[in-house]
Amino acid sequence: MTAPGLLVAAPRSGSGKTTVTLGLMRALARRGLAVAGAKCGPDYIDPAFHRAATGRPSLNLDAWAMPPDLVAVLATATGAGADLVVAEALMGLFDGVPAGPGRSGASADVAAATGWPILLVLDISGQSQSAAAVALGCARYDPRLRIAGVILNRVGSERHRRLATDAIEAVGLPVLGSLPRSDAVVLPERHLGLVQAEETAGLAAILDRMADLIEAHVDLDRIVAAAAGTVTDTGAGAREAMLPPPGQRIAVARDAAFTFLYGHLERGWRLAGAEIAFFSPLADMAPPDDCDACWLPGGYPELHAGRLAAARGFRDGLARFAETRPVHGECGGYMVLGRSLTDADGVAHPMAGLLDVATSFARRRMTLGYRTATLLADGPLGPAGTVLKGHEFHYATIADPGTDPAFATVTDAYGSAPIPAGSRRGPVSGSFFHAIARG
Repeated sequence: MTAPGLLVAAPRSGSGKTTVTLGLMRALARRGLAVAGAKCGPDYIDPAFHRAATGRPSLNLDAWAMPPDLVAVLATATGAGADLVVAEALMGLFDGVPAGPGRSGASADVAAATGWPILLVLDISGQSQSAAAVALGCARYDPRLRIAGVILNRVGSERHRRLATDAIEAVGLPVLGSLPRSDAVVLPERHLGLVQAEETAGLAAILDRMADLIEAHVDLDRIVAAAAGTVTDTGAGAREAMLPPPGQRIAVARDAAFTFLYGHLERGWRLAGAEIAFFSPLADMAPPDDCDACWLPGGYPELHAGRLAAARGFRDGLARFAETRPVHGECGGYMVLGRSLTDADGVAHPMAGLLDVATSFARRRMTLGYRTATLLADGPLGPAGTVLKGHEFHYATIADPGTDPAFATVTDAYGSAPIPAGSRRGPVSGSFFHAIARG
């Protein structure tokens, strides 16, 4: 049985999902409840804020890259030992890509796989009774889902609240809260989304202000009572989709430059019997010599390029490690494995030089979307021909691809023609592709 849960969703981005999610998590945790978090989709940053609000890890649940039974199994895992799960949707509730049943990547597919009711956040600025039509449309659009209730956001006055509430409740949907307009609970942002939780000044105070807002304007008792779940399928489909560990003892870079390692991957590797040894390139640490594989996750190496370039102990140790053992880099990790990284000011910093690629932030261009990758050679992610599901999200560009052969061919979620991606040289490989699950 999945932990009882709720999915905080909205008809569109920018409606206030994050404020409601974090405020609700913090408010319930302050009441003494054990609250677990989850994030729909591939976003790395929100789960760290969930952890800050609840004190517990938060996992990604991606309905495009993961089969429904894996989504359900991970939902069970994230709620183990918790009183309830508060999950945060991405974009609009039904927004996704063309795919088979339950695999569109939409948050609605996650709700269907877990049985979590929807807590619908409506930004009613510029409207009142018309919000009822939006809420009713969300309630009827997908018969797999149940709307537990509505939270109104950016309410301008008591009259505004009453008009919207009466109209929504007249169509049979309970209004469980109404939040006034407020600029006191805004989180800072940077080019990949929110500034990371550990870098957000005064985060505890911001979370407490969010919780204060929720406690003052939302019926927490009714929300807790609305949480529900469903029986999960824990069969072979979930196990087959999990990404196997790249080694028995894995050296994983972790510091302010390398933060984007999915919680479900780390958990899955440990469950498969692997050990993980973290090290900090920014502290000039080399991967531990007693490891048999090295993983450089994504993050923000461009913000620390000078320090990484000066970290001779890290670079020399990584080169020695790569003489005999596999090293893989994802996105930011891929850039660090390359020949050079040019920052936003146009300064080129030498990197590890284990791959021939040169990357740059001098001419930023956003690349975003789901990807299916087919490996072109045996490596730490599997043998040649292995199919992986994942995504790309970066502003860096390839300044010079170099002469290394490609790591994989990739297609997008809309069936684009396969194109070569990434680089490989001996036991070293990398690409901008973030692997989520096997395809």
